[in-house]
Amino acid sequence: MNSPNQPLPTFDEVLLCTPQTTAEQVELFLRRCLIPCSGGEKIYTMLYADELSYDVSCRAEELFQHLQHYNSTYRLVILCNCEREHSYIPSVFSQYKVHMIPQRPLAEIQGYLQHHYSVAQPSSSAASVFKDNMCVGIVSSKRAGVGK
Repeated sequence: MNSPNQPLPTFDEVLLCTPQTTAEQVELFLRRCLIPCSGGEKIYTMLYADELSYDVSCRAEELFQHLQHYNSTYRLVILCNCEREHSYIPSVFSQYKVHMIPQRPLAEIQGYLQHHYSVAQPSSSAASVFKDNMCVGIVSSKRAGVGK
């Protein structure tokens, strides 16, 4: 948010981890992050890395230890749930841990995201169904099974 005109991360810079995330997916992600190339100064982010299975986490740590020697200027952020801080990945990288609390007001964060996700010409775009011509939206319900 410090550079509002910078684009949001692209699909190759973010890995959304689940218990079903495979070791191969993590390996491809870490190779993109840790092997130097002419891709610029991207910031790679693993979201919910605490949800990776034990086997995948072990392989990820081994690969990280091996590949980090090839690039001393990598930029990797690993986000985990603080309630699962004793799972494998948060424990292995605990020496780098930083407790993060959003520093900006919610309205400012929403404005930033609206700037990046609004559609300029919504004439025939599906964005016309979302509020303020946004190209993304969240639909939620407190009741299950209501077709959302």
